[in-house]
Amino acid sequence: MEYDYNAFRKESDFHNRCCGGALWCIRDICGVICALLTWLLISYSEFVVMCVILIPSPYPVYSVINAIIFQTCAFLAFASHLKTMFTDPGAVPKGNATKEMIKQMGFREGRVIFKCPKCCSIKPDRAHHCSVCQRCIRKMDHHCPWVNNCVGENNQKYFVLFTFYICIISLHSLFLAVNQFLMCIRHEWKDCASYSPPVTIVLLLFLMFEALLFAIFTAVMLGTQVQAIWTDETGIEQLKKEEARWVKKSRWKSIQAVFGRFSLLWLSPFARPRKYKNEYEFYSV
Repeated sequence: MEYDYNAFRKESDFHNRCCGGALWCIRDICGVICALLTWLLISYSEFVVMCVILIPSPYPVYSVINAIIFQTCAFLAFASHLKTMFTDPGAVPKGNATKEMIKQMGFREGRVIFKCPKCCSIKPDRAHHCSVCQRCIRKMDHHCPWVNNCVGENNQKYFVLFTFYICIISLHSLFLAVNQFLMCIRHEWKDCASYSPPVTIVLLLFLMFEALLFAIFTAVMLGTQVQAIWTDETGIEQLKKEEARWVKKSRWKSIQAVFGRFSLLWLSPFARPRKYKNEYEFYSV
């Protein structure tokens, strides 16, 4: 019996996609709420930074420069979040561990093949099963509810950029809020904001709390991701202390595997890094 492998992949992957199959989408209520909360917190910082701090400021050059920096980083953070959330992280097709599919994939005789008992798929090296996505994910680092997706081989770059840009706008917001607060105190709250002093104080204090919290959180996540890429060892592999059965890349090759060849496109969530061809191409969804 002859199998249409492309049709098989699309069918096995359909329940993890939305918008007619164009986007990867995990239907997890906790993840959806966390993602919406992320967008809400970014929107709140946008409102306070622009409407409370920069627009009422009597210093136009200060306002314009900081607005450009903040809006650019906020846009890139939002775009990175969407790319992380709606990009297939490297899912292995469900139910492909059949004799016919194994024969069609052309494995060498005598080769040991690992099968996932949960999703009945042929499990590549360094793939792990995610109970939320209900799939095996290649080079799975962890499942992040804030992006409602796994962080894996195909979307790790976008996740790193998301933590990077959120860290930047958090630190920037913290600086602007503290500076505004001190300026209002010096001017005895006269003409320092469009809102009354009590409202301004509440808005600035909450922004400072949010910015400090997320600056610390995303800085830790960013450092963890960079260290994992640097050592060519995912978070799960570090946690399980798995013995490396794969040939570890050099540090520079490990970075290139995630971000591509060195260029300014490393900082863009719209540029997909060119992947090196390998023996596991047929595991792609």
